[in-house]
Amino acid sequence: MSAGRAPEGITPVLVRLKLSLLRNGLRQSGGRRAAYLTSAVFALLFAALQLLGFAFLRGHAHAVSVAVPSAAVLTLGWAVMPLFFPSGDETLDPTRLVMLPLRPQPLVRALLAASLVGIGPLFTALLLVGCAISVAHGAAAYAVAVLGVALALLVCVALARAVAAANTRLLSSRKGRDLAVLSGLVVAVGAQLVNFGAQHLGSSGLGKLDPVTSVLRWVPPASAVDAINSASEGSYAVAVAQLALTAVALAALLGLWSRSLTRLMTSPDSSTVQAPDATARKRSPDGSRPRLLPAGRTGTVMERSLRYVLRDPKTKASWVTSLAIGLIVPVFNALQGTGSVYLACFAAGMLGVQMYNQFGQDTSAFWIVALTISSPRDAYLELRGRALALLAVTLPYAVLVTVLTAALVGDWAQLPEVLGLSLALLGAMLATGAWASAHFPYSIPQEGYKNVVPGQAGLAWIAIFGGMLGAALLCAPVIALAIWTNVSTTGEGLGWLLLPVGAAYGATITLLGLRLSAPRTATHLPEILTAVSKG
Repeated sequence: MSAGRAPEGITPVLVRLKLSLLRNGLRQSGGRRAAYLTSAVFALLFAALQLLGFAFLRGHAHAVSVAVPSAAVLTLGWAVMPLFFPSGDETLDPTRLVMLPLRPQPLVRALLAASLVGIGPLFTALLLVGCAISVAHGAAAYAVAVLGVALALLVCVALARAVAAANTRLLSSRKGRDLAVLSGLVVAVGAQLVNFGAQHLGSSGLGKLDPVTSVLRWVPPASAVDAINSASEGSYAVAVAQLALTAVALAALLGLWSRSLTRLMTSPDSSTVQAPDATARKRSPDGSRPRLLPAGRTGTVMERSLRYVLRDPKTKASWVTSLAIGLIVPVFNALQGTGSVYLACFAAGMLGVQMYNQFGQDTSAFWIVALTISSPRDAYLELRGRALALLAVTLPYAVLVTVLTAALVGDWAQLPEVLGLSLALLGAMLATGAWASAHFPYSIPQEGYKNVVPGQAGLAWIAIFGGMLGAALLCAPVIALAIWTNVSTTGEGLGWLLLPVGAAYGATITLLGLRLSAPRTATHLPEILTAVSKG
């Protein structure tokens, strides 16, 4: 550093670091860059459409009853989404800065500024601007909107960072494993409750939101949005009070974040120290595996996969969430009297997603598995064992959910047809999941609260949703047969054929997907190992 030059603050350094990490992550490969840019375009396009919708809502009698709850739901999303859904902001993990001589307050300011860089904050800002436009009338309201949108955005980001700092070690802690699973279940149930509420709202009108809005208008940061409406109505004292309330909430979150950072960066992580397993695994007298699983490599792979489900916190949380949502969606709709037995297919779809990114679930330990794969035959057996482990849970679960839904709806005649569709869908998702695992692997961090490393978030979304779209296309023949049996007079009474046809089709497409994915897995092991070991 030259003489007389003032030392640079930490804030611009971390902002540049965030930009550099993002830029370098996109430089790793053209496919990863394309996946990231595609996901960014879709996210921003959705935000732009929402902004346009809020603009059309301007002047509506219940505009404020939409804008204020929307801001509250957006804030709730910032609080829970970083913990349980894929995201690429692992660059802001504070544990990476433990060895640096940094004080909490400057570090909080720097991390807050760096957190504003990315697609998520831009997406949020567009939605908040839309909320402001829908309720702002007059120069004073627009002046309040500038401050209100800024405060609301900062509260969202600070809330996400405070929650993240308090839970950084949660998913990697054995003591916090069950709490993480419970949290995932709560999020799954809450999301479905919001969905059912939206359906009820669509049938009863926006006026039903007025009582909710009267409460949320004093809950930060929704209070900042309602402050704009208060200024539009000339209630300037109320607007100032609501802005002040949001500012106080921001200060409280920053204080909580600072204390969490101090504790995180100065306290030892003793919760991750694992005690030796006191109970040995039950085996047969000759030391071999119990005969519940097949012999050979297939049984070994199945046992390993099932143990991941039981022992790995992130895998367990993902499975419990999928099991909960797969049951909640058809059952809740049936209990509300709006359900259909066809919603039972949701159960197979939710668990079918677990087939995606099979190698990324192993993280850096995949190199041990890679050493045992020397031919497409080895790769096929590895993928087949993983698929069978998933089927061991999914098949009885899908049958149970289908039978329960049919009983609640009272439509037993459709049971064979829906079960056949579920089996076909499950087979298609196993096939596309194996293909996506071989072509689009991504890394899952072993520590922290994220499900994908920086630079791979777009790749993860493209792999999952692209595979799901492929599964839907693969199911087209079975879906067409189901439509024919329901709308054609010649196909009337033949719906039971869907059960054997769906089962045979699902098994065939699964085997075909495994066969086609095995050569790619065997010949691109170095690339797959590199991709899944970045966490």
